[in-house]
Formats: sequence, C-alpha cells, structure tokens
Amino acid sequence: MAQYIGLDVSLKDTSISIRQDGKRIWRGKCASDPKLLAEVIRKRAPNAERVVFETGPLSVWFFHALTAEGLPAICIDARHAKAALDMAANKTDANDADGLAHLAEVGFYREVRVKGFDSMLMRTLITARRQLLKMRVQMSNQIRGLMKTFGLVLPKGAGSVFERNVGLFPVNGG
Repeated sequence: MAQYIGLDVSLKDTSISIRQDGKRIWRGKCASDPKLLAEVIRKRAPNAERVVFETGPLSVWFFHALTAEGLPAICIDARHAKAALDMAANKTDANDADGLAHLAEVGFYREVRVKGFDSMLMRTLITARRQLLKMRVQMSNQIRGLMKTFGLVLPKGAGSVFERNVGLFPVNGG
C-alpha cells in the first residue's frame, strides 16, 4: 500500500500528515529537522511513495536532506499549493499538511526544481560577500559624514587608504 506524506514546514515545528487509500492514517508534529522527520516517516509510513512540502526558506535543506535519507522528497510550488489549500475550511498547520498529503496522493501539484546544494552554497557566499562590501562602503560614508560635522573632511578612499586618511586626523580636537 502506497503512502503519501504532506509536510507543513515552519522554523520550529513541521506538521506531518500521512494518507493511504484516500484516508488519513496518521497526523503529528515533529521538530523541523530532516533527520528526525525521516525517522518518523520511516516508522509511520514505511511505504512512502511521495513526501511533499512547499517551497520556502528551509526547502533546499529539506529536499537534499530527505533525499539523502532515501525518501522520495518532492518540493512543490507554494503559490499553486496555496490555491488548493485555501479551500479548506479551517486553516491550520495540521490541515495544511493533510492538504499537501492529499495533493501528493492525487498527483495534483506542480513540482519545483530544487537547485543543487553546492550551487546554492556558492550563491549564498557571493550574496554575503556583496552585502559585506556594501556595508563597508556605507560605514565609511557614515564616518566621513560624521567627521564633516567637526570640519574634518576626509578624501574618498577604501580599505587601507581610508584607514590611513582617518589616522591623519588628530584625536580630541588637538
């Protein structure tokens, strides 16, 4: 008997719903850790055919971790799922998980291609570097602006040039 799992993922908890033959056979919650989820799924749904969850901040991690655990993880488009889940009378995490399990069972979902972990890591590092450089420029501009208040006009410069220029000005107005 094939079993279909829906996961409503949040930062703290993940709601789990397991369906088989058109009926919910188990519902519960677990900490949002893919290893713990994999244990629960293996215990409660040994014949898992699809493990479905929506796109979100944790979806790349969940997809790769659940796949590494040998589970058939499927990440689906959150907007598409929202349209289907909004029809539920009571919008709770547990009901969303059940709705996702139902979508998995009937095959009514739009799968999203999850990027490779290495490419996401590289993208994250590049984004962080760009942000740090932007912050450095903002900080030096802030310091230059504050010093103008006291009649100390710093020439433009970055890195060691900026540090050298700041070091040329006397401390305590002397």
